[in-house]
Amino acid sequence: MMGAKILIIDDESQIRKLLRVTLEAHGFTIYEESTGRDGILQASMIRPDLIILDLGLPDMNGLDALIKIREWAEMPILVLTVLEDENGKVFALDHGADDYITKPFGMGELMARIRVALRHSARRPDEPVIQIGSLTMDLARRHVEKNGTPVKLTPIEYDLLKALATHAGRVITHRQLLKQVWGEQNLEAAGHYLRVYIGHLRKKVEDNPANPSFIVTEPGVGYRLVTPN
Repeated sequence: MMGAKILIIDDESQIRKLLRVTLEAHGFTIYEESTGRDGILQASMIRPDLIILDLGLPDMNGLDALIKIREWAEMPILVLTVLEDENGKVFALDHGADDYITKPFGMGELMARIRVALRHSARRPDEPVIQIGSLTMDLARRHVEKNGTPVKLTPIEYDLLKALATHAGRVITHRQLLKQVWGEQNLEAAGHYLRVYIGHLRKKVEDNPANPSFIVTEPGVGYRLVTPN
């Protein structure tokens, strides 16, 4: 990850300076823009390894900038949002953001999110075995183990875990999970069952299902499969 190029698109000069100083100290190469249009242009020119995108831009909606970049780009995009903007978080994640962080934020949390996003983008898409902490998923065999012991999952539980594991560290919205597991035609009907199946899955993969540390809830947004630091 050392030397990875990060593009910051944010109109607040103090935040850009804070991010630049911190990220450069960790060995990243930093580019920055203060408007959506300049950010989109810069992204197309330098092809960064990761983008930090503020949703409150002066010249255009940050969500529109996200959509335009995602039309051609596959690099991780981490969006900055205000704490109360729950709808904005969900929309951003449903339209291509890899993760979000709310203002004000701690640099430790931001660095952790960046490391996860870069690790995820570097993972080979055809990797048949996913190892995340104590969990091992063999995608070819549809086989799951926890601490070396086989875990028996129903087809829906397996598909939920696969969706979370293949995007480990990232928030997956309720809608994204419903589409991947139940399909576009069954979103409304399946919505009532998502929390129930997540509960069943936690009982099988968590050490303490009542206080989950593996499959965590992002209130009002979705779920995240936590990866070890």
